[in-house]
Amino acid sequence: MSEGAPTRGKKKRRQPEAEADPEFQIAPMIDILLVLLVFFMSISSTEVLQSNRDIKLPVAKDAKDAKENPGQIIVNLAFNQINNVASISVNEVDYASPADLVPMLQNHIQKNPMVRVLIRADKDVRYSVMKSLLEAVGKAGIANVTFSVVDKDAAPAASS
Repeated sequence: MSEGAPTRGKKKRRQPEAEADPEFQIAPMIDILLVLLVFFMSISSTEVLQSNRDIKLPVAKDAKDAKENPGQIIVNLAFNQINNVASISVNEVDYASPADLVPMLQNHIQKNPMVRVLIRADKDVRYSVMKSLLEAVGKAGIANVTFSVVDKDAAPAASS
């Protein structure tokens, strides 16, 4: 019998098709990466909004990194040397005096007893202002206070 001749009575077996190599799906990966990118951008932007770039932090060479605290309140204490006036802000809300912070801090401590106050004070702030701020934090009932510092001086600007 020749190969091209039809065979009678015998059924030709169908051979299974060879499995195709699995393909890497790039579209779902891009979706996941974009979601992660948006997440990290939103988290970092909230931290940036709470800090004030006009504040020149004091230098502390032996400073330690702060531990994470979800109930942290960042208090920005800026000092204007021209007017010799300190300004206090928390979450982009300005307060006239440290005593005005007490009700807001008491509200936070009722929500989270483990609340911590992070003070970002300008290095030129007068001691009397810092003392009154710490007294206000103490009156609110918060014992966990941390100061934000840098570990080295900023590079001097090039003069031209």
